[in-house]
Amino acid sequence: MTPTIQADDHRRVSEAVAAAEALSDGEIVAMVAPQSDAYHDAALHWTVLVMLGAPALLALVPAEAIERALSWGWPGGPVYGSLLGGIALTEIILFLACRLAFAPIPMRMALTPESTKIRRVRRRAIQFFRAGAEKRTVGRSGVLIYLSLAERRAEIVADEAIHARVDADVWTEAMDALIAHLREGRAGDGLVEAIGKVGAILAAHFPKTPTDPDELPDRLIEL
Repeated sequence: MTPTIQADDHRRVSEAVAAAEALSDGEIVAMVAPQSDAYHDAALHWTVLVMLGAPALLALVPAEAIERALSWGWPGGPVYGSLLGGIALTEIILFLACRLAFAPIPMRMALTPESTKIRRVRRRAIQFFRAGAEKRTVGRSGVLIYLSLAERRAEIVADEAIHARVDADVWTEAMDALIAHLREGRAGDGLVEAIGKVGAILAAHFPKTPTDPDELPDRLIEL
């Protein structure tokens, strides 16, 4: 079952972001998406594979058996034409059947390799970060915590000033905590814990100053 965001999670996440930013000049944005891609290409790839597999299986059938089946018992019957027509009809049926079978999102998710999901979630996180958080703060200290529910994946994307001081491996603990909660269906708990860990990192490298403005929204952005 795909994890969901509960009504109370919005309040909890907003409070967690506010608490983290109270100790740092860094800005945290928490964003949740139902999924990061439709994965239509995965369904298409499997459809093509099934369609190509049908003639391959037909090649294993003895030629005599095919001739008897397609000549309808008539010597010298139209075997060649019947064979081509039968293959074409089979391919059409398989295509329509696969389109119907692979239409549901859970089926497309199951058919998509995990490595592909990781790349798509990362790509979408970077797109949202560039559109809504990158270089939107005076100190270039924005961080996006992006959660994609259907894939059960998350990404943390940081602005240039943070990259200059913080190694990418530092986010691992926050990511692990978020994913662990997510796999157990507690997306809100995962976000709150990850925000706390990211906030601690930001506080160590970007401690709070009296003149720091609140430049990015503290609320949970649910797409």
